[in-house]
Amino acid sequence: MNSAELKATLEAMIYAADEPATAAQLSTALGLEKPVVRAALDELVASCTSDDRGIEIREVAGGFKLYTKPQHHDAVRKFIKSLQPPLRLTMQALETLAVIAYKQPVTLPEIMEIRGVNAGGVIKTLLDRRMITTAGRKDAVGRPILYRTTKDFLMRFGLASVGDLPSMKEFEQIARAALGEDDIIAPNEPEAGELGVAGHDPAYHPDAASAGNAPETETAPPDDASSAKA
Repeated sequence: MNSAELKATLEAMIYAADEPATAAQLSTALGLEKPVVRAALDELVASCTSDDRGIEIREVAGGFKLYTKPQHHDAVRKFIKSLQPPLRLTMQALETLAVIAYKQPVTLPEIMEIRGVNAGGVIKTLLDRRMITTAGRKDAVGRPILYRTTKDFLMRFGLASVGDLPSMKEFEQIARAALGEDDIIAPNEPEAGELGVAGHDPAYHPDAASAGNAPETETAPPDDASSAKA
């Protein structure tokens, strides 16, 4: 198999995979050394950057996946909306998702303390949408369930790992770009007794809101982390 054939084969395999395809998976399937496959992947990724290509290959969630290029998002979004209803999240769901993303693994009581409202219904929605999943139980009174984000979350927001999370403000911008302005239901009025939350209080940041309350294993990403584009 020459270089051109290898790159074409890799592109087809990445397209066919439901989950991001790792270099190890691809090399095993092809019976080739991983460095050879990795070099071909790098060339394939570079070749997709030309203006005459409508798609690009990104390294996300530990593997490679095909995405439409940002400059074509408006046209693609209109087309997809004409085919099926879009994924919709309320502002409360988006805010709760942000708390989980930055403080994971985190429990429902901790989320409620940060947001100041009951988030049980929102958690169920995020579980149903496969944006979050359970991550065991915290070694504390009552052993509450811990929640973390999923690979679907990483793919939806175009992130390679949770370590690539940008600042909270940048995350909100990425969320709107990834889901589409029209895909996020208009913000509801702040619930009674609600503390500052992202989108309502510009000074809000989960680190400050939950200081001293998050599990010791949780770490928030630096504010200067690079922003990923979905």
